[in-house]
Amino acid sequence: MTEPTPRQPEPIPVTLLTGFLGAGKTTRLNALLADPDLKDTAVLINEFGEIGLDHLLVQHFDDATVLLASGCLCCTVRGDLVEGLEHLLRRMDNGVIPPFRRVMIETTGLADPAPILHVLMMHPYLVMRFRLAGVVTVVDAVNGLATLDAHPEAVKQVAIADRLVVTKTDLLDTPERQAGFAALQARLDLLAPGAVRLDAAKGEATPAALLDAGLYDPATKIPDVRRWLNAEAVEAAEAAQRGHSHDANRHDDRIRAFTVATEALVPAAALDMFLELVRGMHGDKLLRLKGIVRLAEDPARPLVLHGVQHVLHPPSQLADWPDEDRRTRLVMIVRDVEPAVIRRLFDAFMGLPAPDQPDGRALTDNPLAPATLRR
Repeated sequence: MTEPTPRQPEPIPVTLLTGFLGAGKTTRLNALLADPDLKDTAVLINEFGEIGLDHLLVQHFDDATVLLASGCLCCTVRGDLVEGLEHLLRRMDNGVIPPFRRVMIETTGLADPAPILHVLMMHPYLVMRFRLAGVVTVVDAVNGLATLDAHPEAVKQVAIADRLVVTKTDLLDTPERQAGFAALQARLDLLAPGAVRLDAAKGEATPAALLDAGLYDPATKIPDVRRWLNAEAVEAAEAAQRGHSHDANRHDDRIRAFTVATEALVPAAALDMFLELVRGMHGDKLLRLKGIVRLAEDPARPLVLHGVQHVLHPPSQLADWPDEDRRTRLVMIVRDVEPAVIRRLFDAFMGLPAPDQPDGRALTDNPLAPATLRR
């Protein structure tokens, strides 16, 4: 008699907590971990420098907490991160530590968060045991404007966020600080229009508000697509951005958030070719991709997409549409790429009429386009 195959455990949601130096990540982490509902949360912390001190401030420092001591989150951190996550799983699976229902990863303030997301989306084993539940970025209300001006890492941290936690609003006690905060709010509107914004000083940054970002809901095992995409906010921001004068010297003015939407059925082959070409041509500039797709081959079961730069998470297919909106919607955040370029590619692969390029040639006349698209 053949023994039944062991059932794969449900994936564990992972929340990435990021934000620039001094924004208040550790304070926010302490506040979250003080909540009784998060008592079964495992925590991984990345430190910058040879001696890590910030982890001593994390109240949840126990057997389920791993300190990643390799320094700034670049490519070299991936081994430590994989080892840390596998270490937690081994200890839980062997009964050494109690089962944990959630993982939180706090990055150093100088980190580019993309490598962590790459690990969660690409590692052949971890992708079966974990699911990204969202990216939470902490922004300093007093110093955030200057930080965005000076540090491209801070811009990227904000741009890929699902949730923005604004801290220190209780310190906006002068007209100058209030004016600076108003300018910061306007820049966040353009830089991260799809991210829900929460004021820490007003008590809005609760565990429920921060950790249930819609990408992966451990209660239902499916994404809350409308809340996750927030495509309406992105579309409104894109319309406002058309009249915005761009400053080539400002980091965030090089970043655009936009949507690609269609009511037409999308052939799977066309989608695959479109994604491959976008990743091949603009991978490093594609900061984040979220999407739900109505496939021509199976329109009743939408495909959910999630990508960071050139890395695409294995797509998941839902049993049914989560709401009445059954359009294909792709939300993209790019750097140094005009949205019209991506839209023309999508229209070409869909066989839709594309507007002429500035030189008068249609996209399908472009010799750089795939041969199957050229007339």
